[in-house]
Amino acid sequence: MSIATTNPATGEVIRKFARLTEKELDAKLTLAAATFEKHRHSSFAERSEKLLRAAAIFEDEQDRLGRLMTLEMGKPLTQAKAEAAKCASACRYYAAHAERLLADETIPDAAGRCFVRREPLGAVLAVMPWNFPFWQVVRFAAPALMAGNVGLLKHAGNVPQCGLALEDLFRRAGFAEGCFQYLAIGSETVARVIEDPRVAAVTLTGSVGAGRAVAAIAGKEIKRTVLELGGSDPFIVMPSVPLTETVAQAVKARVQNNGQSCIAAKRFIVHADIYNEFEQLFAGAFRRLRMGDPLSPETDIGPLAQAQAVELLEEQVCTAVKAGARVLAGGKRGPSPGFFFEPTILTGVTANNPIAQEELFGPVAMLFRVQNLDEALALANNTHFGLGASIWTRDKAEQQRGIRELQAGQVFINGIVASQPALPFGGSRQSGYGRELGASGIREFVNAKSVCIAG
Repeated sequence: MSIATTNPATGEVIRKFARLTEKELDAKLTLAAATFEKHRHSSFAERSEKLLRAAAIFEDEQDRLGRLMTLEMGKPLTQAKAEAAKCASACRYYAAHAERLLADETIPDAAGRCFVRREPLGAVLAVMPWNFPFWQVVRFAAPALMAGNVGLLKHAGNVPQCGLALEDLFRRAGFAEGCFQYLAIGSETVARVIEDPRVAAVTLTGSVGAGRAVAAIAGKEIKRTVLELGGSDPFIVMPSVPLTETVAQAVKARVQNNGQSCIAAKRFIVHADIYNEFEQLFAGAFRRLRMGDPLSPETDIGPLAQAQAVELLEEQVCTAVKAGARVLAGGKRGPSPGFFFEPTILTGVTANNPIAQEELFGPVAMLFRVQNLDEALALANNTHFGLGASIWTRDKAEQQRGIRELQAGQVFINGIVASQPALPFGGSRQSGYGRELGASGIREFVNAKSVCIAG
């Protein structure tokens, strides 16, 4: 079976690619292992120079790279170009800070002259999703390459040209041919790659099911893993914030990237004192969103990435309505051809509604009314996930309670949850474990070697 680019705005198959044969895959793994032995001994200055060139390419070619993303997975072009620019920021961050983050750490209280040295592990397999086809990869690749590891990318099957473009970009930036390789393989081949002794570790961003499968294989092989899985982020709104501005941010938090983001706000939990006004403003803003060609600057919402994504979202909304939820806006598929779904708001979702514990991966928001902060926090934490959360309040005591009590990998106060190069990113519970980005991210795939010199 081939790997194909299908334009989600039209449903048209644009291009097909052959999958790697077993021989071709073996050659790439051999190259990765051989390249690692050279790359690990390069200096931070050499790696930094190359990563800075990669940053420049991301910036200089953001229009071309953005169009490629939009063609393959459907995000609005303005957001795709911004994603390419964000990749440049991650490259620059690690080019500037990797040596400091991985420097020998003196241990003054140990017996003898002791320090910790952090050394690379080898070839790291990255199993990456389609929703941020460049950013998701770069936030793994930039720290991994700066740490002295080499990367193997198994990208989502619907974004093969993005995978090839990333391999080409890092090569043009000066990295040796085996430092970063795209593997044109299917999900059925992932286990074989993880089990290969030439692969040292694996990182995955994807569904809970995919995370379980990868963790089981890697656990059997005693190989390190990082899992960034799903989310159902709460967006708590208290009476002290300006509603018009907060609603504008709420809309952006839900529909950015066509609603296909693990850290998108999905459950909007609003205090009863302001609920009616919030609902009216929120629904009005959703109805005004313009759905259409993602290449058009006028478009707010493009298509979902795949036909099955539309089918799943439609099924989830229909099941929720049968269980008592009400559709406040949208609620059905968009125009054909293409994989469109209307921006949708559901109200009246109860705790026993199946949708209450599911991730909605598309422009569908759930709206809840609560009487006080206690109820808001309890509802926010009533989920299997624990990726991100935001609370919108000017009250300092409420802010501190949000920081202290929200059970998530990241909590944002009066701001949309977003990943940043300097800030550790990851979740808890079924949202996964381990961290990307920041100091924590670059230290995930290194060996912390304790060294003691007695005399």
